[in-house]
Amino acid sequence: METRSVHFIGIGGVGMAALAVLLKRRGMRVSGCDGHQSQRLKWLSSQGIEVSCGHSPDHASHDMAVVTPAVSSSEPEVQAFSGRIRKRGEVLAEVVSSSSDSIAVCGSHGKTTTSTWIAKTLIALGENVEWAIGGETGDFPVAGFVEADASKNSSVLVVEADESDGTLALYKAKTLVVTNCEYDHPDHFSTQEEYFACYDAARRAAENVIESEDLPEEAYLSSLMSLLDPHNRKNARAAVEVALRRGHSIERIAIALKSAVAELPDRRFEKIVDGVWTDYAHHPTEISCAIQMARAKCTGKLIVLFQPHRYSRTKAFVEDFARVLSSADEVLLCPTYAAFEKPLEGGDVADIYSFMRSAALTKSYLAPSCLHAWEHARNSYKSGDVILLLGAGDIVNLVPVVRSDASKGFSSARVLRKNVIGDGVNTWRSELNTDDVYERVDFPAGVSGLKVLAERPRLMPWMAGIPGTVGGWVKMNAGAFGHSVSEAIEKVKIDGKWVDSSECSFGYRTSSIKGIIEDIQWKDEDDMPTEDIHDASWYLAKRKRFPAGTYGSFFKNPPGDFAGRILEEVGAKEMRVGGAYVWKEHANVIVRGKDATSSDVLALARLMQLRVLTKTGIVLQPEVCGIAPALIVG
Repeated sequence: METRSVHFIGIGGVGMAALAVLLKRRGMRVSGCDGHQSQRLKWLSSQGIEVSCGHSPDHASHDMAVVTPAVSSSEPEVQAFSGRIRKRGEVLAEVVSSSSDSIAVCGSHGKTTTSTWIAKTLIALGENVEWAIGGETGDFPVAGFVEADASKNSSVLVVEADESDGTLALYKAKTLVVTNCEYDHPDHFSTQEEYFACYDAARRAAENVIESEDLPEEAYLSSLMSLLDPHNRKNARAAVEVALRRGHSIERIAIALKSAVAELPDRRFEKIVDGVWTDYAHHPTEISCAIQMARAKCTGKLIVLFQPHRYSRTKAFVEDFARVLSSADEVLLCPTYAAFEKPLEGGDVADIYSFMRSAALTKSYLAPSCLHAWEHARNSYKSGDVILLLGAGDIVNLVPVVRSDASKGFSSARVLRKNVIGDGVNTWRSELNTDDVYERVDFPAGVSGLKVLAERPRLMPWMAGIPGTVGGWVKMNAGAFGHSVSEAIEKVKIDGKWVDSSECSFGYRTSSIKGIIEDIQWKDEDDMPTEDIHDASWYLAKRKRFPAGTYGSFFKNPPGDFAGRILEEVGAKEMRVGGAYVWKEHANVIVRGKDATSSDVLALARLMQLRVLTKTGIVLQPEVCGIAPALIVG
């Protein structure tokens, strides 16, 4: 590689950071930036790499850039490097191929663990080892160099070779270790044949190939191997095979391996605190292994929190996810982590939930967020239970939360969030055991809106038949037939202070009111406009009779159109999840039928929103209170 300087856009990623260190060791000028400060950026700085927080076109003074897919191609910094951009996998493959002694570890599962154990075993055996691996293990960072024998001028490079973007096919390694092959990354490989062909290309180019699945277990290592789970025995056996083929004796290998396998890489069935474990598992096979490991430590209930990683993978394996998760006692499904993908119909977490619900698998919930899922697990935890956090997305952000809650004691960690509501007809509430509590308002604004209409029939006749409290009407500026409640308001009493209606920023189904509405000063009925206004009976005759158990209109009308019309056009009337279904008379109404749960409603709403988004590009926003953060876009 003739490049003298390289800039990493998104250097905080584990694979990007590892490659940056490799290139720095090869004498290049290396810098990088990332959107967020992190411990890894601090570590890179300690390695002599210039790092910064935030993107800037000024970084384009380097010969080339390595860009993570998580950064948009429209980012000005990326555009400034036009014509000088490389994929991380391409560059790493070039480094491996140009090395005189290289070991590349690939596979659908276990490659981080296997490559880590290979590197640590060879170091313990006295070899000079350089490595770049997609995971950390205690004080063993993602990349580095250990000179165990200064008399040797050479070293071996151990890398984790990622197949996700097809660059595995570019590797020409001296030794290629294949842990296993199982179809994955449907975002890049449209067929299984394409996926397996990528591995075959790497096999053909390697001087020596070790197939982990074909290695027999050696009897002389049985005592050590018996301490490991079955899949990790194969990973350890691959490390043994590498060392054997490099001429080391089995006796010395056994000693070296014992220390190498004493610790798994971070987030590979990692214990967070007593009773809570986490694993990077994001493929059905990996999830199955993690659940088996957790079950072995569980004497009570096994509670799994799972966050799907990418819409494309979720769509490809939706039924497999549902089936492997059903071996837990309780499953909390968290919103899909998109990575850099756009939403894809059929690939949302709600699809997994819907399948589990229809197939009557294990008890499952659809959580509004990873944090809500954790709160439920924490508040429900009993001695002997095991809580398992699974996924490769931002569910990892729960780890410090778990540790903080554990330091206080789970029973003391609960901090209640008070939600003040009227009669709650337009409020979605999760059935999870979270820190949310609901308090019904007792002020005049908590009275039924229908009572106000009965007392003052000329005030807002177009609201006839719409349920809810006055406070709810006002806060969301409810309305119908082209009119809104704000037309009838002079002032609003909010947390003890009267505020003029002009200061409430009323808009379509929204306002800026944040506090508790205690009272309303209405306009005089004689001051209300009369043109095109009919009496309440006329509006009641025009209004559809909603069935029991609805929230009214679920989504707001987008500018210049009607949510109901759009939903009907995309076939929403045929949709249902569990006991929740779309009303046959109006596609913008969700009915809570017999045995419907809050998770059913959330799943159905997500699927409705996703169908409209993928088919029309329109983002439907909810009218229903409390559900917006739980939707795909809200």
